[in-house]
Amino acid sequence: MTTLVTPPTESEGTGEPRAMKKPRKVGRWILFGAMVIVAIVMLYPFWVMVITSLKSESQFLSGGGFSWLSWSSLTSVIPVGQEVLSSTILCSASIFIILCVGLPAGFAFSKLRFRSSTAVFLVIVSAMMVPLQAILMPEFVNVTKLHLTGGYTGAILVYAALGTPFSVFLFTTYFRGVPDELIEAGIVDGLGYFGAMWRLVLPIAVPAIATVTVLQFIQIWDDLLVGLLFIQNTSDRPITVGLAVLAAGRTTSIPGLMAGSIISALPAMLVYLGFQRYLVKGLTMGIDR
Repeated sequence: MTTLVTPPTESEGTGEPRAMKKPRKVGRWILFGAMVIVAIVMLYPFWVMVITSLKSESQFLSGGGFSWLSWSSLTSVIPVGQEVLSSTILCSASIFIILCVGLPAGFAFSKLRFRSSTAVFLVIVSAMMVPLQAILMPEFVNVTKLHLTGGYTGAILVYAALGTPFSVFLFTTYFRGVPDELIEAGIVDGLGYFGAMWRLVLPIAVPAIATVTVLQFIQIWDDLLVGLLFIQNTSDRPITVGLAVLAAGRTTSIPGLMAGSIISALPAMLVYLGFQRYLVKGLTMGIDR
């Protein structure tokens, strides 16, 4: 007797057996549920900050009611506008220096071969492993001897020095994925190495540039130690230092502190959300190739 075996039914339009499609659906729902839980855990503190900032001091202590008093009185407690401007100046100048150093260095390490290039690259990359706290006091002594602690200059140089090793590493990894034939064609056409980097490589390095810019912006904007030590002028202090001074007062308004914290956190969040599509591509493109 001949036994007929019925093949598994395929899903319409996909050519995939239903027996395989159901576990995939279950896995997707499990992954979605896990992502929702993680999102709730990560966003809950920010939600508490928003709710707390919409209360006056008495409402916060009593636990009921909403008010804009904390937001309206924040500018009278700390100069929020000036501090946000100071943080913007620090981030912009530091990132500009980091890009100006990291881009040509990454191009040189990836496309030019010179003696001891690997050793020099490893020394630069190893600087990423040194914690900030280990070099903070020696850097403070050096910057003080140069009389650069009065304004932005000392902090900008320290931020640039801390961010350059990472930018060199990322640009080197990214540029290794650029075909050597493209560079050679540019040199044959008379561009030279600098012209090839500027006109051929730079336009396709936007994801790497965006990645360095976003990561360094978040790190510099949220930093407290460098701004606290290297900027001694009260009028030039960044927003993180202003909030730290506000929190260290004898009578600290928790709703006012939460309002200031939201103002401090929003720029970094907006920069990340605006450039997030470049981050993964910039971090993995050179590795994938």
